[in-house]
Amino acid sequence: MASLKEVKARIGSVNTTLKITSSMKMVSSAKLKKAQYAIEAISPYQNRLNGILNNFLATETDFQSAYSEVRAVNNVAIVVFSSNSSLCGAYNTNVAKQMRAVIAEQKSKGANVVLYPIGKKVKEQALKTGEQVVEIDTTIADKPSFDSISDITNELMAKFLAKEYDQVIVIYHHLKNTAVQKLQTETFLPIVLSSDESNANDSGDYIVEPSKAEILDSLLPKALRTKMYACLLDSNASEHGARVMAMQIASDNANQLISELTILYNKTRQQAITSELLDIVGGAAALAQ
Repeated sequence: MASLKEVKARIGSVNTTLKITSSMKMVSSAKLKKAQYAIEAISPYQNRLNGILNNFLATETDFQSAYSEVRAVNNVAIVVFSSNSSLCGAYNTNVAKQMRAVIAEQKSKGANVVLYPIGKKVKEQALKTGEQVVEIDTTIADKPSFDSISDITNELMAKFLAKEYDQVIVIYHHLKNTAVQKLQTETFLPIVLSSDESNANDSGDYIVEPSKAEILDSLLPKALRTKMYACLLDSNASEHGARVMAMQIASDNANQLISELTILYNKTRQQAITSELLDIVGGAAALAQ
């Protein structure tokens, strides 16, 4: 059995770990709230923009856009969102696993793949695949910026129009709640044009100049940039949600271990005291004889 000194040292070590995990949970909780506020701030704009697009598409049924052109897929760009740091459970592992699965699927179809990794963790995994990896400033994973992600989106749209890419896929986590982050794989380009009336949240009573078709051509790039920004915000919020849960589990395990070690410490101390008492009694009996 371990000595009292060893057990006490282990309790102290676990207590130190508990303080760290509890602090990290509090920090991640604060960052999660900030990320959720950012999502709430962009949602009204995104919903209204989608509503206008849906209403216009409902009347422009024959409208076609260069961004909706479906063609044979020879070159695919995959935008993958992850975090810059660890200690967030299986968050980054699941992203990397899904990225490899999508790469394998595309290569089985004969397509060339170009990776756009957003986040240090997925960038490390992307470099191991042997595929072409586009250099991106990974700081936007920690500090989401509309301007930075717009630059990336503009590049993707320009290369899609130039037929350098035939398809653009995004892989990111969607935050359902603090405990659940759902991994999403979506086709970003070509965009699917549909008049979904359930998303049309205004009357559609507009005076349009010069024409709905020209306005749609102007609105689609804005909608695409907003969509990519929403993916970035969702990924960032999901990271903090995953870390909150990971630190909660780690804290619970630390508390349980401290409880078990405290019981072991008390048992060891009791045995030591009993042993000393027996020695004293035995010594006293020997002296009495």
